[in-house]
Amino acid sequence: MHDGSGRIVVQNLSKRFGAVNAVQNLSFTVEPGSVTGFLGPNGAGKTTTLRMLLGLVTPTSGTATINGRPHSQLGNPARVVGSVLENEGFHPGRTARNHLRVYAAAIGVPDRRADEVLGLVGLGSAADRKAGGFSLGMRQRLALATALLGDPQVLVLDEPTNGLDPEGILWLRNFLRSYAREQRRTVLVSSHLLNEVEQLIDQVVIISQGVTRYYGPLEQLRKSQQSRVLVQPADPSALVKALQDNGITGVSPTPDGRVAVAGSSVQQIGDIAAKAGIAVYGMQEEHADLERMFFQLTQGQYTGGAPGYPPQQPQYQGPPPGYPPQPPQYQQHYQQGPPSGPQQQQQYWGGPQQ
Repeated sequence: MHDGSGRIVVQNLSKRFGAVNAVQNLSFTVEPGSVTGFLGPNGAGKTTTLRMLLGLVTPTSGTATINGRPHSQLGNPARVVGSVLENEGFHPGRTARNHLRVYAAAIGVPDRRADEVLGLVGLGSAADRKAGGFSLGMRQRLALATALLGDPQVLVLDEPTNGLDPEGILWLRNFLRSYAREQRRTVLVSSHLLNEVEQLIDQVVIISQGVTRYYGPLEQLRKSQQSRVLVQPADPSALVKALQDNGITGVSPTPDGRVAVAGSSVQQIGDIAAKAGIAVYGMQEEHADLERMFFQLTQGQYTGGAPGYPPQQPQYQGPPPGYPPQPPQYQQHYQQGPPSGPQQQQQYWGGPQQ
């Protein structure tokens, strides 16, 4: 028997395909009542990890459990976890209602559940339309309806916003927020775009080349954002010296000839420049966004060498000029080291878990 906790636990999970390190020593936990984003570039190892969690791929080492058990030990898993790993597992000549009734019979839920979940995902009016005529966004909704048939405690969704228009993305965000927070369910959502899930998730796991780069609350990433001021002085060197003489150390030149200053205000910089007799032609305050941090953490996945040279390995580059160092967990996770082989391409599986 599983423990009924609704908790996903990935512990020291690794997978090799021959010489390819698809996933390396991943560890994270997803708690009920929250939405966790599982983020990384295409080919980062996200889908391989989800396939191991759902019992479709055997780990080389480590464990992935739901409710304290591997997927194969959940009894009737579709009543515990619903999943969407792709949206193509539909017979094109079968209506949406009949598609769902087939799966409902397979997992032991009544036919009426098909109409209930069609209503939940906004496809009630399309129940008698054939799936072969559905748009990509409608197929995404039908895939989600299939995952919801068993009223599962846990939802695992791979790139669920693919094919959705802005209205559909907003609907999905509101639905998953409600599902997790109001019904105390567990939701794990993968994506290669942080900006698509930033307003949805509470926790975030960022991976690249199969290795964890960051794991923690999204709010912690937000708090790590600090502003910088870009200054266009008449004499950049003189301004840098004047700022440093006044105890402002987060100062560095930028490639376009400006000076980036972190940890200070426009007013303070202006006062120091005026006191030092340095003309300033303009100042601009800006904030580092989460998307920039995401790209920093995952940079290098597709960096290649020149013909005849081996591919370059990703290196931790630090924040952009003028920003303070990132929190220690960024560097700690990044320095676990890159994989020794090329990254495994994403693999997909269609249909609900049974």
